[in-house]
Amino acid sequence: MSKNKNPIFLGAATALITPFSGGSIDFESLGVLIDYQLNNSIDALVIAGTTGEASTLSEDEYRDLISYSVLKIAGRVPVIVGSGSNDTAKSKKLTKIATDLGADACLVVTPYYNKATPRGLIESYKAIADSTDLPIIVYNVPTRTCVNISLESYRELSKIENVVAVKEASPDIAACAELIFECGEDLDVYTGSDDQILPTLAIGGAGTISVASNIIPGEIHEMCRSYLGGNTAQSRKLFKKYYKLLRSMFCEVNPIPVKTALSMLGICREEFRLPLCQISDINRKRLEDIMRDLELI
Repeated sequence: MSKNKNPIFLGAATALITPFSGGSIDFESLGVLIDYQLNNSIDALVIAGTTGEASTLSEDEYRDLISYSVLKIAGRVPVIVGSGSNDTAKSKKLTKIATDLGADACLVVTPYYNKATPRGLIESYKAIADSTDLPIIVYNVPTRTCVNISLESYRELSKIENVVAVKEASPDIAACAELIFECGEDLDVYTGSDDQILPTLAIGGAGTISVASNIIPGEIHEMCRSYLGGNTAQSRKLFKKYYKLLRSMFCEVNPIPVKTALSMLGICREEFRLPLCQISDINRKRLEDIMRDLELI
């Protein structure tokens, strides 16, 4: 964990879904979900990230989502807002909106589709970081963006004062280890892959930005805090118990499985924006079976 920069959070943050109803944001269900998270000891909440279907939101919806969430959360945990884009100018604009509306930090994904060179990637993050006083979490998710941040680039990014953390969603745990060993004094590292929570904690990670914690926030919080507090046996026990559920969150494109699971809990409707669509029958049955085995439904 970082020694030279203040952490945004330690433990578990939930990458919240965005509930929809009739094509619009369902703020009533969002309020229920936020209360569920806060009542179960979540450490931070991420608004308008990948799991929140942010790329389908209009600018007005983006503003309304942030405004509502900041007011509802009311400073009880940090509010982290996704403000990344393939266009650096747009990302700066989204970051300013998040800053003005009271976010505590921004989560900025690598520029997708344009496939920046390492130099372009660093310059983009510098420009975004210079546009705000908020702390920035770099988001590396090469399976979606086709861009992977190299260790050399992380070294450069760690020198930016308000770039304080990384959400590392690469499947390469060895690369994550190198990142922590090389840059861990300047960057907190959170895993973005639920099935790597325990391994990431074991190599010095600061926690997770989780999809599954939409469903089991208290358990993911305890999994992280137990490990960070020295009770590694309890962390391993929880990781083993919920491992199938963690894996199931990515049986189809995120957030299809997690939103489906939340609908089974009665928290939101099973509604997506195209090109996302309802889960397949076979994966629905698998997800139901896992949740029944865990006595979640």
